[in-house]
Amino acid sequence: MSDFLNQCYAQMHKGDIIVAYKGTISADIIADTLGLVESKLDDLLEQNLVRKKLYNVLVECLQNLYHHVDPVKNSESTHNFGAFVLSKTDNGYRISTGNMVRSEKSIVLKEKIDKINSLSKEELKDFYKFVLNNQTFSEKGGGGLGLIDMARKTGNKLEYKFSSYSSEYDFFNLNVLITE
Repeated sequence: MSDFLNQCYAQMHKGDIIVAYKGTISADIIADTLGLVESKLDDLLEQNLVRKKLYNVLVECLQNLYHHVDPVKNSESTHNFGAFVLSKTDNGYRISTGNMVRSEKSIVLKEKIDKINSLSKEELKDFYKFVLNNQTFSEKGGGGLGLIDMARKTGNKLEYKFSSYSSEYDFFNLNVLITE
């Protein structure tokens, strides 16, 4: 499994890397990463609006990573494996996250993201309100609001890829672009 995860992680590297991590995802790792990124953004970005948007989207991405990783049973890999890369690209910043999900979740996630990507800015706003008021939330809190919020905040489509690991698990890679 480690070769598979290393290949998936390598595909996440695009642009000039600011922060990259792969391994066990825990609340401490998330907190430490956010502190590190905040100080790096203060050095890199003069535009407060872009810095704020980038940080807010990163928080949402890392929370999703932490709350929605599916541990692979009978695996030699770490229990809650996840990966993320924050990089500078030609037209902004790119946040790339990756984690294992059960294959049946892949279908639902793909449908949610495709729906979000098909909506205009105004439709996203309405959809966010609809989901907030009408959706049932999972035991992990999610009803898809985080994904909708990322699309709303960035104004960009969410990019994703599923790489099949086995009949039960896929590696889910989400890429979010924050343009300057």
